[in-house]
Amino acid sequence: MKIIFAGTPPFAAPALEALADAGHEIALVLTQPDRRAGRGMKSTASVIKLLAQRYGFALLQPHSLKQPELHAQLDAIGADVMVVAAYGLILPSSVLSIPKLGCLNIHASLLPRWRGAAPIPRAILAGDRETGITIMQMDRGLDTGAILLQRSIAIAQDDTAQTLHDKLAMLGAYCIVEALTLLQQGKIFAIPQNEITATYAPKLEKDEAEIDWRLNAENISRAVRAFNPRPGAYSRIGGVFMKIWQASTAADIAGEPGEIVAIRRDGIVVACGNGSLVLKTVQKSGGIKLSAAEFLSGHSLLPGDRFECRK
Repeated sequence: MKIIFAGTPPFAAPALEALADAGHEIALVLTQPDRRAGRGMKSTASVIKLLAQRYGFALLQPHSLKQPELHAQLDAIGADVMVVAAYGLILPSSVLSIPKLGCLNIHASLLPRWRGAAPIPRAILAGDRETGITIMQMDRGLDTGAILLQRSIAIAQDDTAQTLHDKLAMLGAYCIVEALTLLQQGKIFAIPQNEITATYAPKLEKDEAEIDWRLNAENISRAVRAFNPRPGAYSRIGGVFMKIWQASTAADIAGEPGEIVAIRRDGIVVACGNGSLVLKTVQKSGGIKLSAAEFLSGHSLLPGDRFECRK
């Protein structure tokens, strides 16, 4: 098939590679303009731009897809389909109708559950036992298009948003190749989404990542995993800002929420609203990630010290 590919972050990279390796013609790659990033605020190309340059694909980086001259350029390609993976720009109706078979989106959830910007961390936060990839026929709504193909995977007890992201990126690559094969064979059918069961996954906000120690330990443990790597679950103790990167639940030990109730070889035990949390990997503001044992060798934390509860 002749494909226009639209994507920007690392999630999209395996799909672009898989489509090229499967023998599809990548006629054009769309990705967002270079952004300034890092401490030096240097102009940084997206992963997809670098990949397109490595493969030698034609590349465009428009700030918007609303320009009529761009529509004419896309139309002239004569693409069979546009594949979209976390592109980050809205596709107007005039673009959705350009490819012969429309635009297909690789979405990181089992739609209609978790429509929106942050389906991976929201699934972990909610305690979902599984998630997956949906290949969707795009329409004008927010992830509301008909479902063409779905494949599920289990969410492991130790999955973070990053590890689950990586698994789903690879699954998405497999799924889009499978979907296009079935489409070519006429063996795939569009199934409308059930609006009644739809849920939404809004973008993560930094203040959500502040730990509320009054919650039960399981909920806090899920938050630690869901906010890893961004923005990072955090709390304060003695006025010091600290991020929590890895933790596990433990049996309840008497103490007020946020109180350090034990220092053990496997970590710092903190009382929660129900149960306790063992902090295993932490990071002080301005410092580096350290195991609890490494952190304690240079910082004095004792039973009875207390993390602040979220207000």
